[in-house]
Amino acid sequence: MKGLKEILKEININSKKYYIFSLKKASKKFGIDIQKLPFSIRILLENILRNYEKNTNLDKLLDIFRNWDGKIKEKIEIPFYPSRVILQDFTGVPAIVDLASMRNAMKRLGGDPKKVNPKIPSHLVIDHSVQVDYFGTKFALNLNIEKEFERNKERYKLLKWAQNSFENLKVIPPGKGIIHQVNLEYLSEVVSVRKYQNKKILIPDTLIGTDSHTTMINGIGVLGWGVGGIEAEACMLGEPIYMVFPEVIGVRLKGKLKEGVTPTDLVLYITQKLREKKVVDKFVEYFGEALKTLTVQDRATISNMSPEYGATIGFFPVDEKTLIYLYETGRDEKIIERVKRYTKENLLFYTYKEEPIYTDLIEINLEDVLPSVSGPKRPQDRINLFELKNKVKEYLEKDYKVKVPEECVSRLESEGGPHPQVRGEELRVYEIKKENIHFEIKDGSIVIAAITSCTNTSNPFVLFSAGILAKKAVERGLKVKPYVKTSFAPGSLVVKEYLEKAGLLTYLEALGFFIAGYGCTTCIGNSGPLVPGVERIIKEKNLIVASVLSGNRNFEARVHPLVKMNFLASPPLVVAFAIKGDILFNPYEEPVGLDPNDNPVYLKDIWPSEEEVFDYMKKFLSREHYKKVYSEIYKGNELWEKLESPKGTLFEFEEDSTYIREAPFFEDFKPTPSPIKDIKNARVLLLLGDSITTDHISPAGKIPEDSPAGKYLISKGLKREEFNTFGARRGNHEVMIRGTFGNVRLKNKLIPDREGFWTIKFPEREVLTIYDAAMKYMEEGVPLIVIAGKEYGSGSSRDWAAKGTKLLSIKAIIAESFERIHRQNLIQMGVIPIQFEEGQNASTLNLTGEEIYFIEGLEEDLRPNKKVKIKAKRDDMEIVFNGILRIDTWKEIEYLKYGGILPYVLKNFLKGNE
Repeated sequence: MKGLKEILKEININSKKYYIFSLKKASKKFGIDIQKLPFSIRILLENILRNYEKNTNLDKLLDIFRNWDGKIKEKIEIPFYPSRVILQDFTGVPAIVDLASMRNAMKRLGGDPKKVNPKIPSHLVIDHSVQVDYFGTKFALNLNIEKEFERNKERYKLLKWAQNSFENLKVIPPGKGIIHQVNLEYLSEVVSVRKYQNKKILIPDTLIGTDSHTTMINGIGVLGWGVGGIEAEACMLGEPIYMVFPEVIGVRLKGKLKEGVTPTDLVLYITQKLREKKVVDKFVEYFGEALKTLTVQDRATISNMSPEYGATIGFFPVDEKTLIYLYETGRDEKIIERVKRYTKENLLFYTYKEEPIYTDLIEINLEDVLPSVSGPKRPQDRINLFELKNKVKEYLEKDYKVKVPEECVSRLESEGGPHPQVRGEELRVYEIKKENIHFEIKDGSIVIAAITSCTNTSNPFVLFSAGILAKKAVERGLKVKPYVKTSFAPGSLVVKEYLEKAGLLTYLEALGFFIAGYGCTTCIGNSGPLVPGVERIIKEKNLIVASVLSGNRNFEARVHPLVKMNFLASPPLVVAFAIKGDILFNPYEEPVGLDPNDNPVYLKDIWPSEEEVFDYMKKFLSREHYKKVYSEIYKGNELWEKLESPKGTLFEFEEDSTYIREAPFFEDFKPTPSPIKDIKNARVLLLLGDSITTDHISPAGKIPEDSPAGKYLISKGLKREEFNTFGARRGNHEVMIRGTFGNVRLKNKLIPDREGFWTIKFPEREVLTIYDAAMKYMEEGVPLIVIAGKEYGSGSSRDWAAKGTKLLSIKAIIAESFERIHRQNLIQMGVIPIQFEEGQNASTLNLTGEEIYFIEGLEEDLRPNKKVKIKAKRDDMEIVFNGILRIDTWKEIEYLKYGGILPYVLKNFLKGNE
C-alpha cells in the first residue's frame, strides 16, 4: 500500500473495525469528480489505487479519471487485479493440467514446484460434463450422473488432486448447479474482506472467469467478465489482466414490460439492439427508472448475455434491490449490512438520481419489447413471435431450397374439425414406427426442447411461468409430440426445491420435462442422442429440423450436429413449442394443440398472467431453500466422495491416458525471450468468412469417428461408444489439436464444395484434413496463417480455440475484426492477430488463399497497433497491403516474446518474482 495510506479510511460495521480505500478521499487528493464516473469505472479506480505500487503509469491513468468526459482519446494500458477467479470444468481441466505441467517444468529447471500455486481465491465448479443421455423419466437424473462419472473418472481424479494439492482452490463437485448461478446465489459477497499489512480491508468483489457468461455476476453490482483459461491461469498465479481503458456505453432503461412479455424476451431484444450499436469490447452500464421494475434475476439475465451483444460487461450497480436479493438468497445479514455500508460510503450505491457521463448513450423502452425468439443461427437474430412462421419459411426456402406451402401445418376449419396437413412438393414428411406408436416428422419439426442454461434457469419468474403453463396444458389434456426430446437442467438445486413445493414440477414431468441434470447441458452441445428413430431419418433424408432451448447460444452445430435450426426462447415458450412440435407455427393464429375432444387450445389459453406468476413466487420462494442447498455445496454425491485421487505436490501424468496428458507448452522453454521475427514464405491453412465463432475453431461436442481425433482414439484401442466428447478430453492436447477447426459446419473457402475439417495443401493442391495438412507443412518448415472476415473468434471463451491454433503451427490470423476474448487468447498463446485496414478484406484485395505470404515489420520498432506490410505472391503477381497489429498493450508484446503468457509466468517463478 505504498503511498496510499492517506486515502485509507476507518469504518465500523457490525461492531468490527475495517479500512477502505476511500474514493471520497481520493477525489480530494487527486482532483477527481467521482460523480461523473460510471459506477464500473469507479470500481476500476479503486482497484488501481489499491494496487498503487504495481502501476508504472499511474499518473497517466489518473489523468483519465480527472478529465473524464466519456471519451478515450488514446489507448492506455490498464492493469486489473481481480479479487478472485472462477472456473468451470471444460476450461478448468486444461487450466489444472497446465498448472500441474508448470510444476513439473519448475522441478526440471531446478525451481520449487510449490511456487506454482494460486495467489488469489479460486473456485472450480464442475458443471459442463453432464450430458442428456437419458430423458423423459424420473430416473434420468441418476442415470445421467452415473454416466457422467463413468466417462469422466480420470478428469475428476485430477480435479480432486488439485483441490488437495493447490492452496486457494476449492472445487464444487458435479451436480451442484451451473457455475454462474452458484456464483450469483452463493459465492459472491459483493464486498469482500482482505488483509493488507495486518489491517482488514473492505474491497469490491471483482473477478474473472473461464466462461464468457461470467458477466452474469454484473447483475448484482460485481465487476467481472469472461476470459480464456490461459489468461485465468496467469491471473491465478499473480499476473494482472492487462486491458485498454474501456469506453462505457450507458443504457437508460425506461418503461415497464407489457403483460405476457418475459425477461427472456427483454434480453433477446437488448441483445439485438446492442449488437446493432456495435458495443464490442466496451463496458455497458445500465441505469434509469426502469431498474426499479426489474428483479436482480432479470438483471442477471441481461448481464449474462453480454457476450452475445459483444460487450465486455453489462453492469448494474448495487441498489436497494441488490440488498433484497442478497437477503432472499440466504446471505448472512452481517454481509448485507457490510455491502450496504461500504457501497454507500464509497459512492458505489445507485439511488436512481445519479447520471454519470458515458461515452455514448442508448435508450431502451421496455414497453417496445414483444414476445420473441432468436435464431436460427445467432443469438442477435431476434424474431417477433408473430413473424416466426414466415421467417422460418423464408429461411428454409432461401438457405435450404425447401419449398414451404402456405398451409404447411395442421390448421382448423371453421367448424372445428382437423384439416389434413397439406404437403408441399418439396416439404418432406416421413413416418416413424416405434412399437405401437406411429408419428411423422418433417422439415421444421422440433426434435429438441430444452429448459437449460444459466441465462434463464437463474430466474424464478420464467421457471414458475413454465411450470404454470405446463399445469394448464396438462389440465387441458395436451401432450408433447413423441419425436421431441425434452429435458430440464436447472442451474441450481434451489429450483427443484421451489417448483416441488409449488406442486409445479409434477406438471413439467407430465410433459416429459424431468430434471436430467444440474449443469450446462443442451446449451453447450451436451444434448445427447435424439429420440430413437429420429436421428436415422434426419441423416437419411437430410431433414432440416429445429431445436428450441432457453439458452444463450445457438451457433451452427452447437446444440446437436444434426439440428440445423436452433432457437432461443423463454422456458414457457420451450414447453409450448414441445407441445406443438413444429417451428413453422404462428401462435397468435394457430392452436398449440388439440385436446382429447379435438378442441383447439391456443397459447393464450395456457399462458400464465404476471399476477399468477408473482403470486406463486410470493408463496413458494423461500430464503430457507437457498440456505439449505448451499450449506452442503462442497459435499459431493456418493460417487464423488468415494473417488480416490493421487496425492502429493506433483501430478504423475500417465503416458497412455487418452484424457489427461502433460501440456506441451513448456517443452521448448527459454528463460530469456526470443526476438519476434518477420513471417516469411507462409501458406494459408484456412480462408474463412464472417462470424467464425470459437465453436467453429475449438473442438466441441461429439467426436466424429472419421475425424483425425476419432482415428487417434481408435488407434489407442477405444471403441466409438467410449469417445465421450471433445469437452471431456480437453486435458489431452493430442485429441484437441486434431479437432481444432473441426466443426462439421465450418466453411473453408479453399475448398468450397465441402464443409468440415478439410483444406487444400499447397503447392500440390492435395485435399487433406486440416490437421494432416498442418503436420505436413510443419515437417516442411512452412509457417501458416489464417485469413478471415468480421467478428473472428466470437462466442464462448474457449482456450482451446487459441491453444489448438498454436499447436497447428499457425503464426498469425489476418481478419477484418476480432472478438475481445479470442484476440487476447491468441496473443497469450503466441499467435499474432492482424486486422485488415478499414474497407479491405480478402475479397477486395483479390486474395484466393493460394498465395505465399510475407509479413514485415515485426522485427523493428514493435509497438501496440503498429501497421505492418503484408506481401502476397501468387503466380507472377504480388499483392501488397497493410495490416494493423491487434497487439493492444505493451504487456501483450512481452507475452509474444516469450511465446505466450504461460512461459512468461514460468520465467517469473524461476526468477523468484512472485
